[in-house]
Amino acid sequence: MENPILHIDMNNFYASVECLYAPEYRNVPMAVAGDKKNRHGIILAKNMLAKKAGVKTAETIWQAQKKCPNLALISPHFERYQHYSQKAKEIYSNYTDRVESFGLDECWLDVGGSGRLFGDSLQIAEEIRERVKAELGLTVSIGVSFTKTFAKLGSDYKKPDAVTVFSKENYRQLVWPQATENLLFVGANTKKILNQYGIKNIGDIACSDRVWMKKKLGKMGESLWLSANGEDSSVVERIDAEEDVKTIGNSTTLPRDISKEQDIQTALLSLAESVSSRLRKHERRCGEVQITVRSKDFEEFQRQCSVSPSICDSQSIYETAWKLYKKENKRWQVRLLGIRAGKLTEIEEEQISLFGETEKHKKRERLEMTMDKVRERFGDDSVHRAVLKPEDDEG
Repeated sequence: MENPILHIDMNNFYASVECLYAPEYRNVPMAVAGDKKNRHGIILAKNMLAKKAGVKTAETIWQAQKKCPNLALISPHFERYQHYSQKAKEIYSNYTDRVESFGLDECWLDVGGSGRLFGDSLQIAEEIRERVKAELGLTVSIGVSFTKTFAKLGSDYKKPDAVTVFSKENYRQLVWPQATENLLFVGANTKKILNQYGIKNIGDIACSDRVWMKKKLGKMGESLWLSANGEDSSVVERIDAEEDVKTIGNSTTLPRDISKEQDIQTALLSLAESVSSRLRKHERRCGEVQITVRSKDFEEFQRQCSVSPSICDSQSIYETAWKLYKKENKRWQVRLLGIRAGKLTEIEEEQISLFGETEKHKKRERLEMTMDKVRERFGDDSVHRAVLKPEDDEG
């Protein structure tokens, strides 16, 4: 994948979340402020109307009100922001387990291994943008690029509710003319030093001598030179590696409404493969499978059932999901499908039973773990599997 790194920035995050609870503020200049009673408190976030009036984050309330006398002020509710930040990350994690937070409202994603299921990085970015808007009522701007630094620049390039691609073909034209302070980690002091030597934009950094940059700014100078030249090699960390995984799921809004059983089976199997692959990466099995089905008319149902023994192979997850779907017999025009694995347990070394369900699942697990190794070595497209029907339907 040419541009595997996404940077997602939730637009005017605090202010946008507050408008979900108080929609009357959507059409007036509004800001979230630290202490409304103390005019020396600071602006924590503002909506687009306040931004157009000149209100800036981190300036004092009295400064903001001088620019915008009719500015509405709301006290912050950090528990709300944490909630929506987590909900957004749950959407992102449907596409990859490499999700690195950069504050509550920003994340990097590495979707380099997700193309087989979800398309190229631009398709993934557009789908995430639409899902956040539809499911959370918030908008995001997304940068798509081949480095973390350029992806972050991309998310700042167009706001709100936009996707920007900085590729190896266009970054000199689109990135280099930008001011030095737009580059990650160029603060006021660094900008001042650079300006003293006539370095005004990112292209000036890129065209400077690498050794000279290191001499003037130390390791930071060399790092900025590498970033400006598209040579930032930092990787996107795995999602919340320090936290215990509770559930693993994936859902997809389909490109068209579907009703044929074969089409639904294909979509469920694709989702099951994604969920099972992530289960194995986290060294987990699930004891519960849940499906979500939404119709073109936005009717929705969720059904779940326990599975024993616990499983982590795609065929078993798919068969369980298909049985849950068939049991409802809704005959809908389906717009969205989702599968979530719950009641997770660690995969442990254990004696394999020679009989019954356990042995069947173990064989499937061993096969899919072998497929994981092949894909890891030769790429995600090296192994494909056919769409299979549940065993109960086989002749």
